[in-house]
Parts: sequence; structure tokens; C-alpha cells
Amino acid sequence: MEKEVFEAIKKTKMFQAGDVVGVAVSGGADSMALLHFLFENKDNLDINVMAITVDHMLRGERSIGDTLFVRTWCKEHGIPCLVFTVDAGKIASERNVGIEDGARQARYEVFGRLLKDNKVDKIALAHHRGDQAETILMHILRGAGLSGAGGMDYVRDNYVRPFLDVSKDEIIRYCGVNYIEYVEDETNSDIAYNRNYLRNVVIPELKKRWEGAESNIVQFGKSCKEDNEYILSQVSHDGIIVMGEVAKVPLIYFHYSKSVSSRIIFDALSRINVTKDIERKHIDMIFELAEGENGKKINLPNGLIAQREYDYITLYKTQKKIISEVFPLKTGKTDFAGIYEISVKRTSKLDARNNALMIDAKKVPEGAVWRVRKAGDTFTKFGGGTKTLKNYLIDKKIPLRIRDSLPVLASGNEILCILGVEISDKVKLDDTTKFAYIIAGKPLADKK
Repeated sequence: MEKEVFEAIKKTKMFQAGDVVGVAVSGGADSMALLHFLFENKDNLDINVMAITVDHMLRGERSIGDTLFVRTWCKEHGIPCLVFTVDAGKIASERNVGIEDGARQARYEVFGRLLKDNKVDKIALAHHRGDQAETILMHILRGAGLSGAGGMDYVRDNYVRPFLDVSKDEIIRYCGVNYIEYVEDETNSDIAYNRNYLRNVVIPELKKRWEGAESNIVQFGKSCKEDNEYILSQVSHDGIIVMGEVAKVPLIYFHYSKSVSSRIIFDALSRINVTKDIERKHIDMIFELAEGENGKKINLPNGLIAQREYDYITLYKTQKKIISEVFPLKTGKTDFAGIYEISVKRTSKLDARNNALMIDAKKVPEGAVWRVRKAGDTFTKFGGGTKTLKNYLIDKKIPLRIRDSLPVLASGNEILCILGVEISDKVKLDDTTKFAYIIAGKPLADKK
């Protein structure tokens, strides 16, 4: 077993010298073996090791007992141990997801905070070859394509899986040889859970008929991953536009073969951190949307929305925030309701650069404020001609999705500037202008 693990670590460059590795430990055989292996070999790997255990509050005293077991074992072996408690049942209920998914989300949020706060550099997960086979089958049964059929990665972002080439039997033997105690989670035998059904019913039956079923499923997954990576290497994604948590995919990409277009969509989703629960049927829905009318939208899992917006399919999370605040015009930076950052500079240099919006400082009425649009707003186009703000935004193809949150500089119902779009003819620079405001803005999610 040790040979396979070292080969996987070396092949994937899993660790960097000096990494602090947090091992996710439940108390079961898999995670206890991984904790023991990494701690015993920390000097050879040049890493520091600690345990992370999460009580999901799902099994009462048994759950508390498992956490105590991990903490005590770590203390006896001189391993630092971080203990967290999360209410997975409450989280699942609030997010309208199953208990399994609620527990997973809660657990990964703990891991994410530790990574973000630089408490650890890597999170090591104890998934093994059997888990990989289950994952591949699960994805196939849910309608995944090549990407999903590839299964789990050895390394993904800061999450690593050193045991992916190791069987469950090898792990049990490792625990026996090294006198590693572990606890059994009684819920692992509950076939009401989909993964447990595959683990305890489907795969054992497959192995009775085909002895190498588990290894062959995993090998199939590796072939899928290799093929998928090759196809991805041949696809240009340069046209995808990402703004904060919004991704825009040009409609022209939907003229490619579906295998290529699908991967472009998945790439766009990954750029806005959507990596789970999107299946083939959802991709088909997006393709239908690309053929539909402008403005049409569909709801996808986890609050994701896909919308046809002129020459793009836009992908974004549900976000409906009513903005009632007003913000005075001032130089410097203004946080506009946590959505946009507005930057205003006063200058006597009147040559516009980088498509910046510039308005005559003297022409701005006293009391002008930044706000969102209201009924009755009007806008005098640059060069003349007045329209309702609503019609002007439609003419400029500003997506309906952002019209209600787009900052406008207003004096009464007269709009003087639309952030990032245009200025009113009434505040344009002329031969008498001495000072101007340079106005720029960006979504706050885009701040670095």
C-alpha cells in the first residue's frame, strides 16, 4: 500500500515543502489510516500534519463519542487536532438539500475557512479506490458526461487524496499491522443513502459476477478523464466574460459541436465556483435557451440561473437585493450597497482616456446622488434627445438582470450619469469646462 501512496504523491506533486496538511478525520478506518500514514512520513514528505474532525450533530452521543475518540487518539500520539461542531441537519433544512449534502456542505465550509485563514495549506481526504468507483457510478447514474465519469482528482485546488489508488482491504490491513484503532459509523450500512446503496448492494453484486469490477470502473474513469483533458486542450475559452459571480458565454460558442460547447459551459460555471449538481439534462436546457428569445431564463440547481441576454448566455446565482439607499456624489471611492465600487476623481486634465466617463463638475446640481433607477426617470442622450431611462437602457442592451441595481447619478428624476454606460448631454464637457469628474466603477465581487 505504501508504495502506491508514495507514487501518487510524487506523480501529482501533491505536497510542497513545509506544507501544513490538515487531515479530515472522522474516526473511521480510512481517515485514521491516512492520518497515521502522513504523520509517520511527515519528515520524508517535509510536511506538518494536524487532524481536523467535524461533529455534524447527526448521531447524538455516538457522534460526540467519535469526536472524543479522535481527539484522545491524537493527544496520545502527539498530533495537533482541531475540533468543530456543525448542525448539519439545520443546514440541510435551511438550504433544502438532503442530509448527506448538508453535512458535506457544512464540512467543506469548515475546511474552506481553515484554508482561507491560512491555518492549513492542504486538506487531505481519505477517499480510496472503492470510493472512486462509487463516485464514478454515481455520476454516470445521474447523467454525467466525460468530466463527471472521470471521478475524483488526486489534487483539486488545495484538496488532496493520497489514497485514491488504495483498496479498502489494503487500508484495513494497514490498520491491523500498525495497531490503529478506529470506530464504525453505523449509518454507513443504511442503504437509504444513495452512496451506501452503491457501496453495500450494487458494487458487491457486480464484484460477484466480475471479479475486477471495482478496478475496471476506476480505470474507465481514468480513460474518461484523459479523453476529457485532451478535448479541453483543443478548445479556446477566451470569449467567456466573468464579472464577479456572473459568467457570460457568447452565443457563437453554441455553433460548435456539442461536445465542445458543453465543455465551454462547464468551464464558465467553474469560473463562478459552480462545480456540483450540474448534469447533462441541465446542459441540454442551456442549449435550448440559446435558441430561445432574448430575456428568457431557466432555474438550475443550487440557485443558479441561466438567461439569454442578447448575444450571450449569462450564468449567475439568484440575487435579489432591493436597494433603497442613496449615496452623495463625492470624490474617492463609494461602496454602493455592497454591489458596486464607484470611483470619482476631480481633475483639470480634460482629455478622456481609457473610455472613462467624464462630466463637467460645475454642471452637476447640488444635492445630486447615486441611487438605482426609479419610475419617471429620464435621460438626455449624449448629443441630444431625451428618453425615459427604461427605454434608453433597453436601447443600450443593458440586461434586465442588472438594471435595478445599476448605479445612476440623479438630480430629482433627471439622470446625469449611468455608471459604466454613458453621461447625460447636460453634463458634458465643453469649451468653458475647467474641472471635471472622472467616473469609473466595478462590481465589488471583482475587487482583488
